[in-house]
Amino acid sequence: MSLRFLLACGGTGGHLSPGIALAETLTARGHHCTLLISSKQIDARLGKKYDGLEFVRMPGTGFSLHPVRLARFVSSQANAIRFSTQLLRRLKPDFVIGFGGFTTAAVAYAARALGVPVALHEANRVPGRAIRFAGAIARRVYLPPGVRPGRLRASVVRHCGLPVRRELVRLPRARARAALGLNPEMKTLVVLGGSQGARPLNDWAKAALPQFAQDGIQVVCVTGPQGGAAAGSIEHPGRDGRPVRTMFIPFCDDMATLLSAADLVVSRSGAGTIAELIRMHVPAILVPFPQAADNHQEANARFFEKQGGCFVVMQPYLADLTREVREVLFNDWLLSQFRHNLHRLDRDDPAEFIADDLTRELRERDASAPRPREVHA
Repeated sequence: MSLRFLLACGGTGGHLSPGIALAETLTARGHHCTLLISSKQIDARLGKKYDGLEFVRMPGTGFSLHPVRLARFVSSQANAIRFSTQLLRRLKPDFVIGFGGFTTAAVAYAARALGVPVALHEANRVPGRAIRFAGAIARRVYLPPGVRPGRLRASVVRHCGLPVRRELVRLPRARARAALGLNPEMKTLVVLGGSQGARPLNDWAKAALPQFAQDGIQVVCVTGPQGGAAAGSIEHPGRDGRPVRTMFIPFCDDMATLLSAADLVVSRSGAGTIAELIRMHVPAILVPFPQAADNHQEANARFFEKQGGCFVVMQPYLADLTREVREVLFNDWLLSQFRHNLHRLDRDDPAEFIADDLTRELRERDASAPRPREVHA
């Protein structure tokens, strides 16, 4: 039986990537998926890679406590609810699935008004506003393992990780480095700031380049679209005279190659990044974004650190980061332990789990629906 799903997943790469991953799994099973995304550049750029999926842009802006931006948010949500209602009537989906962010709440409430069941997925250790507000009307809420339901009904909660796109498959390290124009034999550090970039990490990477070059560490820094560092590559002389390359790129369309090339990643601690690090078995030092809503990035990073997947360095201690990177990169035993722990964490496929659970829920709903009474002549 072919089903129709509407996935609300736009706004950031951390929302869109798991939406794409789940859509890939559902589509492979013969179902039809429409992905509801924002008008942001990151959504348009990432969506272009997936010709087999259907994307629809919706109006809306993110939540803010600033009076002007708050008024704009409220107005845009009203428009988003009208837009979502029209879209739902046209598509007639069997299930709406929201991944958080401002694209989720409006379509979830519109779906509830039209009698369409709603599922929500929360990737972070601290549930966001959209999940907290819309959780009461959801048929399913998927939370990270170990996160308590809080006020949510226990009967609707299922625990699973973040779906990861199928393209995230590890490549041979030397081949990945060669594809990026890097020296296959040199230690490689990748710096990530999430889909929006992280200026403090960009600035730190730029300042640390001479030291890394002396140590023979090549660096790839994904700056984000407004990262404050000029795109391109530069070379510094290493201690042995060989040139050591550093690359600054605003965006990476091929995370499988980039992460396969890395010995170590320095990154923010969004849930999407952590899920990809686990899938690709790449050790990391995480620097949580201190202004993240409800401090969810620190919660993500601390839990991941307890699982043996990373070290955590808080942003006020960036001065210690260069030393930490050098100590980890040249400790082969420690890198091996990290990779062992990451392999242990990479056991389940959340996209398959969610697809199984949703289709089972729909079958049970149909089986329990009252049947029309037979009329005998």
